[in-house]
Formats: sequence, C-alpha cells, structure tokens
Amino acid sequence: MNTNTVEAKSESHNTVRVGTAGQISTFAVHVTEWKRVFLKRSFPDRRFHFLPKNLSTKDLERTWKPRILAAGPCEFFVWGAAWSPALAAIATKQDIPVWFVEDGFLRSARPSASRTSPLSLALDSRTPYFDCRQPSDLEVLFSTNDFKADAALMERARAGIALLLDSGISKYNGGPQRTAEEMYGAKTRKRILVVGQVEDDASIQYGCPSPMTNNDLVRLAAAEQPEAQILYKPHPDVLSRVRPARSDPAKVAHLCEVITESLPLAEALRTVDHVYTITSLAGIEALLRGIRVTTAGSPFYSGWGLTDDRQPHPRRGRRLSLEALFAGAYLLYPRYFDPVTGEQTSFEATVAAIKRQLEEPDVRRLSRPTWRPWGPYGVLGWRHLLTAIVAPAIRRAGNDRDVEDFRADPIGFFRGLSDRRLRLVGRILYPFG
Repeated sequence: MNTNTVEAKSESHNTVRVGTAGQISTFAVHVTEWKRVFLKRSFPDRRFHFLPKNLSTKDLERTWKPRILAAGPCEFFVWGAAWSPALAAIATKQDIPVWFVEDGFLRSARPSASRTSPLSLALDSRTPYFDCRQPSDLEVLFSTNDFKADAALMERARAGIALLLDSGISKYNGGPQRTAEEMYGAKTRKRILVVGQVEDDASIQYGCPSPMTNNDLVRLAAAEQPEAQILYKPHPDVLSRVRPARSDPAKVAHLCEVITESLPLAEALRTVDHVYTITSLAGIEALLRGIRVTTAGSPFYSGWGLTDDRQPHPRRGRRLSLEALFAGAYLLYPRYFDPVTGEQTSFEATVAAIKRQLEEPDVRRLSRPTWRPWGPYGVLGWRHLLTAIVAPAIRRAGNDRDVEDFRADPIGFFRGLSDRRLRLVGRILYPFG
C-alpha cells in the first residue's frame, strides 16, 4: 500500500483523483507557516500550494481561482472548520475533493502551542470531527462499522487501551511531574474534575449547540455534586497565556478549587471519580480509565451510550463498547506519522515515539525562532526590538494566535498575509529573509 496516498472514500461525493506521484495539486487553506514543512514531509506525493491567510476576494479571483482551475486533478486541505464560501463554491462546482485537517488524538510530547510537529492527523472528507452539526467520517464510522465482527481489531483495541493507560500518555504530554496528591490534597470525598477549554476554540463553536462557558460548567458540576470536591482545571494554553480566557475563574472560585499549575492529563485524572467537560478530548481519556463523564456539548465520543449527555444526539442512537469507541477514534480514523522520517506508522509506534521524546532531557525546552543571519533574530537582529511595538497592533487587528505566529516568525507572518499593503509593511520592517 502506498502510505502517502489519501484513500478514496466509498462515497462518490469526495473521491480523490489520485494519479502518479506529484500529479495531485493540494491547495492548503489556513495552514500556518510552521506547519507547512510537516505537511510537505508527510505527504510527499502532493504538490502543496499554500493559500495566504485571510485571502481577499480580489486575490482569490485574480490569482488563486485561475491556479486552481488550471491545476488539473487537485484537492483542498482545510485546517480547521471555517473557510471561504467562495472557495467552497469552487470545490463544489468543480467537484474538487476537500479534506478537513486537524491534529489527531495523540499529538505530541508537548502542546500544540509549542510548535512541535503533530505525530497524528485526522483527515475528514465531510467535516472536522468536532463539528456536531453534520456527520463526519468519524461519526459515520461509529454508526456503520461492524466492530463486533472484527475480533482482531477488538483485541488490538483492548491492548491499545492498556498500552495507553500503562504509558500515562495522552493527546498532550510533558509539564511538571507533580502528583495528584500534591495538587489536590488528600482525598476525603468524591472528587469531580471540571475540564476547562479555550472558549473560542472551534471544538466548542461547532460542537456545543447551546452556549456554555467554563464557568457555566463549574456551576453545573457544583449544583449536581454539592457534597463533592470540585476541581477546576483551566486549559493549559490559557494557563500559559497562549490563548485568552473568556470567563474569569475567580467568579466561580467559591464553588471549586482552581488548579492553576500544569499537570499531565493522565495524572490529573488518576484520583478523579467524575469528569465534567464541554467537548474536551479529556472526556474520552476519562472513559478509558473507567471514569464517569458528563458532556455539556456534543463531542464525537458522546451519544454512543458511554457518557452522561446534556445535548440531544438524534443521529447517534447506536450503543458502542469502549473498545469499539477506541478502535474507531485511535486505530481506524487518524493517520500516524514517524517523527523522524514523516512516513505513516501505527498507533503503537506513536505511543513508543512519544515515550522516547518524554525521556529526552531537552523535550520541554521552549521552541525558538530559526536563526538566520539576515532575519529579525540574526546579525541584523536589532529588528527584534520591533516586536514590542508591532505585537500589540497585531493583537488589536487579529487575535492572540496571530501574535504567537508573528513572534515565532515575523518574516513568515507578513509574507503569508493576503493584503498586499500589509505584505509591503512587512517588507519594509523586515526587508531581508
């Protein structure tokens, strides 16, 4: 099997027209600069064309639409859920396959904000897996696959669950090696963990039909579990200030204990009896550990008879075993990649790779911009002083993630903008590189 070929789906609406190596042009949307090297390495049979961020209508009509129409067999890779209706219309009219790309459920030894390459990806021909508004490939897999008939797959799933639990590995890893006892204190009663998320994250926007904040979730848990110890763990990216907090934990501090120090998810769950979440992947990891899970949103693992759900799931009436859920989410749906070669590999090999990375002494070293003698941090590095001036303006015009991208690679950030005037500003500020 050619592991660099995206398999054609059984449904005709999104069949990839795969030819010989190099024949497929892949137009990638919303892919930040630092992810591009990884995609090129992981899909060598594809010729990537990276569309600029915030692509203007003028640039689309003048530059990119003609390129797309002249490309022959091609496809779209869309990172995330939201993309231009004009691009979507081109894909529909020209019958161009679309793949929605997201990090997989075992990502890396460090959080995504660290800019380490993901070790797994979820490619979905319908919609991102977290979009509950319509069926994803993952939901269809859960709804239709005959898991019980595949004894070998179920045995592999049981072994995979044991491997994951024994290793203590989760989607994101690393962080200070504290214990639950040190963080939570002695356990004297039922322990509830409320898992905070980035509240403007797409997984909540597309996966929670009814508005819900982290503070709302804490209030729900406290109301339903008045005698329990309520622990509230904000998202790691919020704690590290990479992503903004939309609700203030101080407003619910009288109802819970706010855990502000980083703690690996496996350890955070170890002494917990019940988890409350909106759509976090922590919910499925809690299920794997035999912990009761209440979902306020509609994550992909809810609606299959394993969770306490607060949203209706009219399309998900089937009951799945824990092994079937694991097999679909961890073994059949994602693609895993070797961290050195970029070649496709297996779930088991990826767990081993993360364990090796965690054992390396420099795995938690903060990522730094690539040194280039002509760039903003090289011989002409006086321009790094511009960061303090330019970053606030970028934050006002965009968001915290844009600021993060700018700080990591000022030159690449400006080069990737669609507005010619802003690209010119970037050329003036950073003329070399």
